[in-house]
Amino acid sequence: MKCASCTKKDCFNGKDCLENREEIKELYREGESDLLKASSAIEARYYMEKTRIEEVILFSKEMNYKKIGMAFCVGLEQEAHQIQKIFKKHFKVYSVCCKVCGIDKADFKLEQIDKKSYESMCNPLGQASILNEKNTDLNIIIGLCIGHDILFTRHSEAPVTTLVVKDRVLTHNPLGAVYSKYYQNKLNK
Repeated sequence: MKCASCTKKDCFNGKDCLENREEIKELYREGESDLLKASSAIEARYYMEKTRIEEVILFSKEMNYKKIGMAFCVGLEQEAHQIQKIFKKHFKVYSVCCKVCGIDKADFKLEQIDKKSYESMCNPLGQASILNEKNTDLNIIIGLCIGHDILFTRHSEAPVTTLVVKDRVLTHNPLGAVYSKYYQNKLNK
């Protein structure tokens, strides 16, 4: 599949390029229909009206979620604090910082930013474990490093969505590179 290169996108109007529609539909019948219904409801009711934060709240209410987990990067602690304040108006919220447990990078022979000082490693398995113990209904990623987000998602027992994608250069807006001619030229070399 190379959908990103397709100029027609006839699937938007019902074309089945792979001719496996029925097989795929069966996957939704096997237990994902509640998420699909809630997601479609939010899209249909609030299309182009709500921010992602508002959509997370509406989706979580549609799913009858009560406990929300936040796995956040320490570099986004102020943003995480503000997001937690918003979510606390609607849900019980548990938040876990990436440096939880203060495990030394040296314990796992990990590269350090500054080799002359102590450096705690990011701990996505710890974040997932702590939120699993709280039996959260939904976990939200706020700026975890690439790879750490994957580990967190893999080990979370609750469904996971990403609210913020880390991009230290583009103020956490990875699409900025696509919108900028300078970065397009740089990345396409």
